[in-house]
Amino acid sequence: MIATRFLIRPRPYDHPDATHLVRALFDDQQQRYGYADPFEADPASYTPPRGLFLVGYLNTVPVTCGGYRTFDEPTHTIEIKKMYTVPRLRGLGLGERILTALEHHAAQSGAQRSILETGVRNTAALALYTGIGYQPAARYVNGRDPAINRAFTKTLTSPTL
Repeated sequence: MIATRFLIRPRPYDHPDATHLVRALFDDQQQRYGYADPFEADPASYTPPRGLFLVGYLNTVPVTCGGYRTFDEPTHTIEIKKMYTVPRLRGLGLGERILTALEHHAAQSGAQRSILETGVRNTAALALYTGIGYQPAARYVNGRDPAINRAFTKTLTSPTL
């Protein structure tokens, strides 16, 4: 049996491993919905202290990713973006590990609330988000199709020493 090791590493948004996974997310959304948010983004928005982008590796292979960026500084709100796990590894908790790491980092950086969006056809994402405490919220992105897009929010707790 081959031993496997899962590691999460911060990566610039434009790192080749991050780019590969975000492009796979774009392709997945195109296939699932017929459209997708652009995969291009300002790498600085995912760079501390404004944000963070993480890539998860199974052995040395990039298999999951996600990031957050500051959404609203006065309310200490961050937005989770670009969550993706390769299809063959979904359901193993890798996305939850990325999301938990993002939330932890954001809370350590002073964030108090997290928001995110997903679509109704992404049942795995819906289960993940509601399963770890995200609650339905009002749409926060103009122009989204209310029949498809779902917004969620979660209060982040500061880590205790």
